[in-house]
Order: sequence, then C-alpha cells, then structure tokens
Amino acid sequence: MPDAYAREERGDASPRRRRRTIAVATLLVLAVATGTAVAVKGGLLSFSESCEDSAVHLTLAASPDIAPAVRAIAGQTLADEVRSDGRCLDVEVVARDSYKVADALASGAEAPGFQVWLPDSDLWLDRAEGLGTGTPISPSDSVASSPVTLAMVPSASKRLGWPEKTYSWAESVGAALRSGKVRLGAADPARSATGLLALTSIGASSAQQGGDSDTRVAETAKVLAERMSDSDAQVLETLARSGSGAEEGNPKRNQAVLISEQAAFTHNAEATGSGRLDLFYPEDGTPLLDYPYTLVDEEKLTLPQSRAALRFMTLLNDRSSQAVFARYGFRPADGGADDAVVTPAGGKSPQPYDTSAAEAPSAKELQEMLGMWTITVQSARLTTVVDASGSMATPVPGSGRSRMDVTKESLIQALTQFTPDDEIGLWEFATTLDGEKDYRKLMPTRRLGDPAQGGSTHREKLSAAFAGLQPVPGGATGLYDTVLASYQEARSTYVKGKFNALVILTDGSNQDENGISRSALAARLKELADPERPVPVIAIAVGPDADREEVAEIARITGGDGYEVSDPAEIQAVIFRAIMTAGQNGRAAQE
Repeated sequence: MPDAYAREERGDASPRRRRRTIAVATLLVLAVATGTAVAVKGGLLSFSESCEDSAVHLTLAASPDIAPAVRAIAGQTLADEVRSDGRCLDVEVVARDSYKVADALASGAEAPGFQVWLPDSDLWLDRAEGLGTGTPISPSDSVASSPVTLAMVPSASKRLGWPEKTYSWAESVGAALRSGKVRLGAADPARSATGLLALTSIGASSAQQGGDSDTRVAETAKVLAERMSDSDAQVLETLARSGSGAEEGNPKRNQAVLISEQAAFTHNAEATGSGRLDLFYPEDGTPLLDYPYTLVDEEKLTLPQSRAALRFMTLLNDRSSQAVFARYGFRPADGGADDAVVTPAGGKSPQPYDTSAAEAPSAKELQEMLGMWTITVQSARLTTVVDASGSMATPVPGSGRSRMDVTKESLIQALTQFTPDDEIGLWEFATTLDGEKDYRKLMPTRRLGDPAQGGSTHREKLSAAFAGLQPVPGGATGLYDTVLASYQEARSTYVKGKFNALVILTDGSNQDENGISRSALAARLKELADPERPVPVIAIAVGPDADREEVAEIARITGGDGYEVSDPAEIQAVIFRAIMTAGQNGRAAQE
C-alpha cells in the first residue's frame, strides 16, 4: 500500500480517517479478488484498444476552487492514455458548491449524476450523511489542503503590524474589529467551510481567553453577519481594489476577509500592488480545508467504475499531480508549507505559516457553532415543549440518572448558547396534566435578557424552570393535543424578523386516546402552516421507545423535521443542528 494509506493505520487515526481507510481497503480487496480475470478480459496486459473505444467514463463533482486543478489533471490523464485495467480514464470534472451537493445527497431526492465527489472539507461529509436516509457516500483520502487564514489589503495589514506582529484567532479578529479599525468580511458559515472553520477557530480561541467567551463569539458573529457573503468567491469581490481614494474609504468595501490560502493565491495572481493580499496565520493554529476524495453510492458503481475511481485517486496523489495542485496554490494533503505557494499567496515570516495545522473541530462542535450562527444572524424565538410523562423517569443506561435528569441538563447547557435577544419559552406535557388538558405553560416565550421578578432575568428564570421539570407519576404521552395547542400559540405570537420554531421533545408516541387523532392533527397543521410566517416544528424523539417516524411526519407538515437521540445528552447538539437545517431551509424557500 502507498505510504499515504499506511499512515492511516496508526493508532492515533481519527474515526473518520479509519472509515476512509476501510473504503479504500474495500476497493483494494475487490481489485485483488478480481484482478487476474480483469487483467486478461479487460486488457490490463494488452493495450491494443484505442482510448475512444475502451474508456471508462466517470463524472467528478469538485469544489469550485479545486475543480480547475483536477480538470487539468484529468485532461492530461486522458491525453497520456493512462489506463485502469486496460481501459483509458475519461474523467469529467464539474464544479459544484460543496454545501449544495451535501444537501442534495442528504435528501436523496434525486440521483446525483456523478460517481465521485471532492468537497473542500470533511465537514460536508457529516452534513451529506444527514439522518442516514439519503444517498450513501464512501469517503477516502484527502488529495490536497489549504489553511484558513485572515487576509488583508496592505494598508490594513500594516496597521496591525504585519508581518512581525502575530495574533491568536481571537486576538486577530478582535484587533481587526476593535473600534471599526478594519472592515472584516466572511462567507456564510452555513455555506462555506472556510467561514465555518474560521468561526469555530475564533470560538475555541476565545474560550482559551476565559471570561464570557460565548458572548464575545456571538458579538463577533453579529459583526461578521453584517458583512457576510454567500460564497468564498463573492467575499473576495467585496475587497477594496486599491490602497487609497474612494475604494479604500468606501464603507461597503472590506479591507480584510476570512479566506483560504489558496483563494488568496488565486486572487494575488491577478492583482497588482495595493490590490494584493497579506496573510495573517494565527499562532494558535490554522484549520485546513482537506478535500476528501469520496465515492458516491458505491454499491451502484460498476466494477470498472469502482476500479477507475480508485485509479484516479491514486493519480491525484502522485508526484506530478501534486505539482499541478501546487501551481494552483494548494498544499499537499498533510498541510506541509512550500514557499512557492505561501509567498505568492501573501504569507511572510515571521507569520507562523509552517506550524502544525490546528486540530480539526468535532462534528458536535461544528453543529453547535452552526446553530449559534443561525440564531445569531437571525435571533430565535423558540417554544420548548418537554415530555413529562412517567416514562421520563426511566434510567439512562450507564449514567445513573433518569431521562428527565439528562434532558434537563442538556437543555440548560443549550440555553447558554443563546443571546439576550433570543426568545425562549417552556411548556410541559403529560395526560391530564392540567385538568383535562395534556399540557401546561410554565414560562412565556420572551427575550432571555428581559428583567424578571426578583431582580433576575428571563434566562435565569427559564433555567430554573428547566431544572424543576419532573416526570408525572402515571402520566402518559399526550402528544397530539399538545402539538396542536403549542403550534397554534406559536403561530398566533409569530414575530417577524426572527427564526420562529417549536421544539418538542418526547420519549414515546401518543397515548391519549381521547384527544385529537393523528389524521386530524395533520389536517389542522396543514391549515395553520403559512410559508410567509413559517414556524417549523423540530421534533426530537428521545430513547428507544420514541417513534421518530411519527414525529418526523408531523413536523414535516410545518417545514420542520424529526430527529432521534438514543442518549438525552445528545439533545443540545441536535437542537442546534435542527435549528441550522430549518433556518437554511427557510432561507432557501425565501430565495
């Protein structure tokens, strides 16, 4: 096996890296098992057939930044008549935004139309896998990398002491934003891996400073949101084009942007003088865009396609291809710095451009940051509805605590991620909880920063209400009546300009035979749902007794969805993931 594969077998490999190795190993075993027969029948030992007659055709969807380099390599591969099992490789490379591909694969609504996907970051793999009901993917090795950096026009970088002055992520962004010193732009973290990795790095760096880091990160996100672009290419277009005059003083033009080193390399190749960019490499490490080579719906690939896809991946990692990637401003997959790339991109010593890459954030950290971004950009108005039936007293295996105890703790932790402008309320439900009603309002949906009786805030009162939730002995799950009542109130109290949603947590299915039926509930929700005033239901099924399909079917009527957690401790991450997904769906519908 090539060295790149052998490295993945070390004990410190991450689960995702191990998963990639398994995907590659599957293809290699397949190759060994069928190698002799294919060699004879497929022409591996005889190259008499012409490329036109024998080519194996593949379509590869690549992130727009790396697509030109991969297209160049694919073109040279065909010109050189490079073969797989005696058949030429004909790889068509199409540029596709990674977030669009991830969302399409997660939905599984249509056949993808390509056999290989090359997103710009690992983070899209989790988004593409979604709930596991979409188009399956098989990630493999990275083929290139590029660090995420803070780029500035020369006049701004000199004010911050470039290149001698070095900063952490939190310090660099803080210095740029302090007193409006530098106008800073970024791509939407929900659509840009660069934007999300940078924002997550700022959050981690801020946490190292201590104090109220969540508030600082939320404030930073608010500022970035005001100068946000949809894509990495668009954020570069917001830069001032000259170092003086109207362009430099134009408040609509940015003087600094969060972009990849490769994007700066491409920009500088076309820019001159003061239009070139200088790069700050934060001293606490820069995360990498890592371009994972990924098979799509592998089981449906023919044997020649599978083997050709593996062959092309091997070619992308060979010396000549790596030289092509370098000419386009990419680093090798291990992140190693090369002055031939760094200097044209705008890097210069003593900026720490050759230090080890920052540890990649976990999927949970990314989801929490995306949730924070969504509710920061558009403040949230959430009504939280918690199951208080007797089954919530069931112990969570291995924890020594009940489902309700772990649920409360997760909700209290999630509450810390919301800003004072966010509005949150609390209901509980169980059969005959309040007379004939299955539900009870415990806290109104109000701003977390609003004052409350006793000199506290609504946030503090709500946290105490979460902590006070208790299972109702003998109480059953009165789900349907509760969903209808809470949805009606959320609709009637809708606040324009905020992300309105209803979050329902339940560990069972409906058990109130005297209440509204499922079909009647569905009909009422269809009548109430209004695309102009959306209130998606985010339904979270907790534990093995909950029916995710039931709550998901109900939630989808309103534009929301259902989620399942086996451990209530996962609720916090799922809430932010659901908010991000629902928020993005709402934006897409409006567009």
